[in-house]
Amino acid sequence: MNLPRIMLVTGTDTGVGKTMTTAALAAVLQGTGRSVAVYKPCQSGAADGDSDAAEIVRLAGAVTAETGVVLQEPLAPVAAAAVDGTPLPRVAAHAEKVRDLATCHDHVLVEGAGGLLVKLDSDGGTLADLGALLAAAFVLVARPALGTLNHTDLTLEALESRSLQVLGVVLGSWPVDPDFVHISNRQVLGSLRVPFLGAIPERAAALSPAMFRTAAGTWLNGLSA
Repeated sequence: MNLPRIMLVTGTDTGVGKTMTTAALAAVLQGTGRSVAVYKPCQSGAADGDSDAAEIVRLAGAVTAETGVVLQEPLAPVAAAAVDGTPLPRVAAHAEKVRDLATCHDHVLVEGAGGLLVKLDSDGGTLADLGALLAAAFVLVARPALGTLNHTDLTLEALESRSLQVLGVVLGSWPVDPDFVHISNRQVLGSLRVPFLGAIPERAAALSPAMFRTAAGTWLNGLSA
């Protein structure tokens, strides 16, 4: 499996399935004997019990998982930090942490907050800026419903305009009983200029960790071997 050492998982929006995609990627890499670290620059919603890093460890297994800053309110990082009165680390500090993790792991997966251009610090730094600092590759997670084609193209255009590498697109929450629009969107996304890596079922989090790890490779069957 010839995948980059550092991969950033971003989405066309919030709630599209980035955490499940990151967990599935981690499970696939772990299954090939690779050591994996997961880094979440900004975790919002801690007051509601949200912890993407903990969920990834639960599903993917023995991965190193770290979070740059934990924020209480389920808001974008800058807004949540303002409510908490918490200073946000600069994007450069996140880059340094990711580089440190990459020195002792085969792969580092970085899960963004919301979409590509959500601000991660008070200077306006975004996940796109983090990717540029790291010269990393992106996995773009999209939803299968109506509107996804425009959102996906907009995000791909933003990545391309910054000369950032895209590994491919993942549908992050594939319905158990897809409608015509879901099937049509999947066909169109499969014909884009970037690879279609696969689809994560919408109830993946409800699977046992053992079943999740076993199935992850079948979901992401477009990963290059």
